[in-house]
Amino acid sequence: MTFKMCLVLFSLFTIQGLAQTKYKNIRIDMQDSGLFSYPPCEPSIAINPKNVANIVAGAILNRVYLSNDTGRTWMESELNSSMGVYGDPCIVSSNKGYFYYLHLSDPNGQGWASDRLLDRIVCQWSKNGGKSWSNGGGMGENHPKDQDKEWAVCNESGKSIYATWTQFDLYESKNPADQTNILFSHSNCKAKKWKAAKRINEKPGDCLDDDNTVEGAIPASGPNGEIYVSWALGDTIYFDRSLDGGKTWLDKDVRAARIAGGWAQTIPGIMRCNGMPVLTCDLSNGANRGNLYICWSDTRNGEDNTDIFFISSSDGGNTWTPERKLNEDTGAKQQFFPWMAIDQTNGNLYVVYYDRRAYSDIKTDVYLASSKDGGKTWTEEKISESPFSPDPAVFFGDYNNISAHNGIVRPIWTRCENSKLSVWTALIGK
Repeated sequence: MTFKMCLVLFSLFTIQGLAQTKYKNIRIDMQDSGLFSYPPCEPSIAINPKNVANIVAGAILNRVYLSNDTGRTWMESELNSSMGVYGDPCIVSSNKGYFYYLHLSDPNGQGWASDRLLDRIVCQWSKNGGKSWSNGGGMGENHPKDQDKEWAVCNESGKSIYATWTQFDLYESKNPADQTNILFSHSNCKAKKWKAAKRINEKPGDCLDDDNTVEGAIPASGPNGEIYVSWALGDTIYFDRSLDGGKTWLDKDVRAARIAGGWAQTIPGIMRCNGMPVLTCDLSNGANRGNLYICWSDTRNGEDNTDIFFISSSDGGNTWTPERKLNEDTGAKQQFFPWMAIDQTNGNLYVVYYDRRAYSDIKTDVYLASSKDGGKTWTEEKISESPFSPDPAVFFGDYNNISAHNGIVRPIWTRCENSKLSVWTALIGK
């Protein structure tokens, strides 16, 4: 265990003098908080299913946030590992009450000055609600190839954790012989020893970290041990599955949907933006148990009119519903950076995203779309207390996140004010 407990307590904080939504906004962290030098962004969050008061979140490069009062107050800490911690935080929880923090590696601690940077994906495990963490287990080590953009999910029993990510033969290489591929690995609940990484995608991509790179792999676990994965390549969202614990996968990946214009998108004020798909599976005991859901953003309605889209499948991903736009505004406004969660106690779906429908400039709100009937109908509402205006010169991160359990919904997002970043949540539900 290599965990440095430096406590910075953040209490209830609202933006004074501005119109509020019905949801209290809580500032979890802010730039120049005193503990870290790198601005916080790319936040991830998970609720403990065994104790919903216990919530863990994180942000780049190695920030950890812990709450034991359902997100009303937070303690900030630093995550450390002998394999290094270098961003792309992914935090998931299991039905056993364990937390997992996945991230990129930096074993020499030298960042981009080291050729070992990104030499594997690392997963660190906490069995005490995020108070302390294991040194971690590495997966996919294949130097000099780079391992990037990971995500994970725990199976229904909590006995296994599955991870997927992109392997670059050589990051940003223009050589057509260099490829990107989607890799998969899994481990038991302690997440120390990971199985040899397996390529699961049928079609490789290039290494330019753009539309024709395979990116954004998100795994989901099914009710009968199925493992599902979606990702983006070009203008297509691909889907794959394994019915034998990850040993074998489809020979032909399913084309689940079109991501019009590609996954790399241009949003004014944002240094870079993507519309990569987010996949989840209903494990509740409701009528939609086993259903699969994907959300993403694309530009089919115009480059200046990015929208959020949604599809579902009730047959294990063989077929998908027609693509449906979630945001209900009718003007040419930008909605971007969506993320989806499902409350596995009731099957309710939630999608959080940035929204500019109310403005003629780059001022940005945060919205939440919710569905209680498996995505057939949706309601939208603004959940941020005030807009913000991002700075295109400031790296804003590549995603937000959201977690939901037993009626408690906790989105997490990045704000940018006066070129400074901060991380926020909203108290939705109990």
